[in-house]
Amino acid sequence: MNIQPILENDFVKLIPLEENDFESLFSVASDPKIWEQHPNKDRYKREVFQNFFKGAMESKGAFKIVEKNTGEIVGSTRFYDYNLEDSSIFIGYTFYARKFWGSKLNPQVKKLMLDYIFQFVDKVNFHVGKDNIRSQKAMEKLGAKKVDEINVAYFGEPEKLNVVYEIRK
Repeated sequence: MNIQPILENDFVKLIPLEENDFESLFSVASDPKIWEQHPNKDRYKREVFQNFFKGAMESKGAFKIVEKNTGEIVGSTRFYDYNLEDSSIFIGYTFYARKFWGSKLNPQVKKLMLDYIFQFVDKVNFHVGKDNIRSQKAMEKLGAKKVDEINVAYFGEPEKLNVVYEIRK
C-alpha cells in the first residue's frame, strides 16, 4: 500500500509533498483565518508552520493539493496512523485557502482519497478539533459519523481535545 500516490480527477490533483513546496504552501497557510477554529491557532506563523511541514514530510503520506485549471496550490492533506490490525487509517492535517471554503474542493479531495485508500483498509478516521465547527460540519456532509472524543497531540504540539469521525468502506 502506497500512502502517497498521485491522485487526480478533472478538478484537483494531489501530489506528494516535497521539501521545495514549503514556501508555496506557507503562502496559503499564512492566513490567520484558516486556523481560527483549529486547535493550534498559531499555524499561520512561519515557525509554527515549519513544525507542521516537518511533520508532513516525516509522515510520508502528505500531499499538496493543486487546482488543475490554474495549477494553484490550494492546501494540503495527508494519510497517517495506518493500523493493520484495525484495517484503518486517518486522513487529516487538511487545510485550504479561504477562497475554496464552501466550494466542491473538499468533497473532491476526500472522494479521491477515500476511493483510493478503501482498496486497502475498511475504515478511515478523522481527527477534528473539538471547537472546529466548520470542519465538523464538513465531515458530516461527507457522511462521517462521530465516534469518540480524545486528546490528540499533533506532531510536535501539545494535546488538544478532538472529535473522532469515521467512514466505513
